[in-house]
Formats: sequence, structure tokens, C-alpha cells
Amino acid sequence: MGDVYERLALFLDRLPAGFPASPGGAELRILRRLFAPDEASLFMCLSLLSESAGVVAYRARLPKAEVVSRLKEMAEKGLIASGAGRKGEPEYSVSQYVVGFLEDQVDRLDRELAELAEEYNPVFFKEGPWAKVPQIRTIPIGKSLPVERAVMPYERAEEIVRSHRSFAIRNCVCRQEKELLGEGCGKPLDVCLSFDGGAEASVRDGRARSVTMEEALGTLRRAEQAGLVLQPSNSQDPFFICACCGCCCGVLRGIKQFEKPADLVANAYFARHDPAQCSACGVCVQRCPMEALGWVEGSIALNSDRCIGCGLCVSACATGALGLERKAVAPAIPKNTVATYIQLAQARSRLGILRLAGMVAMSILHRLLAPR
Repeated sequence: MGDVYERLALFLDRLPAGFPASPGGAELRILRRLFAPDEASLFMCLSLLSESAGVVAYRARLPKAEVVSRLKEMAEKGLIASGAGRKGEPEYSVSQYVVGFLEDQVDRLDRELAELAEEYNPVFFKEGPWAKVPQIRTIPIGKSLPVERAVMPYERAEEIVRSHRSFAIRNCVCRQEKELLGEGCGKPLDVCLSFDGGAEASVRDGRARSVTMEEALGTLRRAEQAGLVLQPSNSQDPFFICACCGCCCGVLRGIKQFEKPADLVANAYFARHDPAQCSACGVCVQRCPMEALGWVEGSIALNSDRCIGCGLCVSACATGALGLERKAVAPAIPKNTVATYIQLAQARSRLGILRLAGMVAMSILHRLLAPR
């Protein structure tokens, strides 16, 4: 059967976001650091679909009472996803590496895990599906958006927040990681938002604090002031918005290494620059997370291939030399997270229609067979 951690790594790599092998085996050391052997085995009895502990116990051939306790503990440790089912009973599903159980180590990180993540993340982004289907997207800072009817509600951070009913704020795991390594940037930690079920689960498991809608909207303003990029999950109904810096964020650092970061994000806008109005103050150069703006012979120049349309340059430009324009063909944003994962899996040839149908059929069968 092989080592349980090798089997878990293969299991994770079959999930939509992937978990590619690295030359140095950092991914296996991450799993050994986070999962006890019995947790690794139980994890592989979970599905992408949310299921009760009873269904998981049936599949794992373990006593239900034991599985109830172990799943609850694994959720609290940020290893699996949890939520309330239709009848209020807790349900559980697998959590991927990113976005998933790595982020859920927020406030639990130590230097060893931070070093392992730093070693593995370049491989994850190079070998993963990001170049084909982004897992998250970039939305412009509200003040930078042009006044036009074409702006969709899911492209406006404030409208995303207002569309939800419950809210939570957690610390940024990426900046925590860099602080542990002595490379922190000093930008605010408590600016990552989650909504509804995701917010409630994070609060319940001690990774976030519940806030009001007004506090959530205030967090967006703090992010803009600090020069942070707003990155929600890549769906029209995102369950989180991260506020990211180009120096610490694993995603932004991952795409920054490519020649054309603009091709690796899902965003409907790009910056335009009018040299005639530019005072060459350099504020935009400092705020750009992708080094799309720079100095050329004493003047500001824009490299559109590097622009991810975050709008941080526009909101700070005092002369109006910078603005956002809508792409001629805006990227299609999946309706929900399930659709995003299906696109990811299909891009990696990991989840065809037959396998998806088989997963659903197995879950239905096990729900019927599991003891009540």
C-alpha cells in the first residue's frame, strides 16, 4: 500500500487544485508536519462533497463515535473543511492544499512549517493549474473603477460584501509566514475576509473573529490605504476576499515570477497611463505589486503584460494620469466555487464527467447505507 503520506500526497494531487511532487519531497514533509498517520488515513475517506460523520465512518469502517470526535478535531486544526448540513448536523469535506489547509494554519504557524511552505510553493505554482484556470481572481480597489454600466456586481468588492449575511476577519497567513522568517513587510495582518458558512466555520474553529458588515467594509478601506490587492475566490459568489501584498502573498509571488502575470489572473480590467498628465511622482511605482510600472529615462512607463488590474496605482494617482479600462473580452467568471473546481479539475484532466458522476453516486449510496 505504500507510506500513508505518499498515498495522501497522491490523493491530494487528484483533487482539482493539485499537489504536485517536488524534487526534495517538501510536500511529504508538510503532510508529516500537519497530519498524524490516523488523520492522513481518515482524510482519504472524505470527499469533495460535504458529508456527515456517519457517512465518513461507514466508508472508513470505523465506529461513528470515534469518527465524530476525530473529524471535529481535524476541523479545529484546519485540516479539513466543515459546515452545517441541512438538518444542522456537522458535515465535512476534504480541504485542498491551496486554497485550503495551508491557509487554515493561520495563527498556528511555526518557523518549521513556514520554511517548508517557502520551499514547496514555487513548485506548486509552477506545476499546478494556475496558468490554465486561476483559483482566485483580482478585483479593483473601488475608488479605481470607472463609472460604467459594464461593471458587474461580482467585480465590486463593496457589492460582494453587501451580498452576504455574516462576516469574519482573520489574519493573513502569508504575512504571518514571512514574519516568522524575519521578512515581514509591516502591512496589516487582520484584513482577510470570509463570508457566510466560511465565516461561521472559521469563527467556530478559532481562526477568525465575527464582525459586522460595517467592519467588513471598513476592512476594504484599510486594505486600499495599505496598498493591498483584493483577491476573492474565482467565482461570482466568492466566500472570501483576501487582501494581499506583492512581497508576502504566495499567489502574487508565484505569478510575479512569470513574464506576463496578466495572463495568470482572472480580471476584467487593465491600467492605462497618460504620460501627458503624469507628474512622475513615483507613488504608482511603489504601490504596484507586479512591477508593471517603472522608470524609463526619468519617466514612468507601464508594462501592460504585467498589469493585473488591481487599481492600486489609479487610486493613488493625484493627476489622473492612470485609469482602468475594461478588457475587450472579459474573462468568464464561474458561477460558484463548485464550477471553479470543476474547471480546475478538467484543466488538469483530473475530474471528468464520469468520475464526477461516480463521486456523487458513491456519496448517495453511502448516505443510504450508513447507520443512522
